[in-house]
Amino acid sequence: MRYISGMEPAATIVRALGGPSKVAEIVGVHRTRVSNWMRPRAKGGTGGFVPQKHVGKLLGFAIKHDVPLTAASFVPAPAEAA
Repeated sequence: MRYISGMEPAATIVRALGGPSKVAEIVGVHRTRVSNWMRPRAKGGTGGFVPQKHVGKLLGFAIKHDVPLTAASFVPAPAEAA
């Protein structure tokens, strides 16, 4: 999977957790669902947002496996949110 620049924070989170296949395994969805987090909304993606319903599982995995993610990691920077 090519990480699409500007599709933050999803691209950074997915990369930190081991890629789309690993993240899909963690949250229990197909890999293409995770890939859609890194696609623009105009192309059927989430525009870089990680669906809220998956944040808890991803944070739990990160804590358990010493991956440096926090709740703040899931919030886009102000310039990205615009």
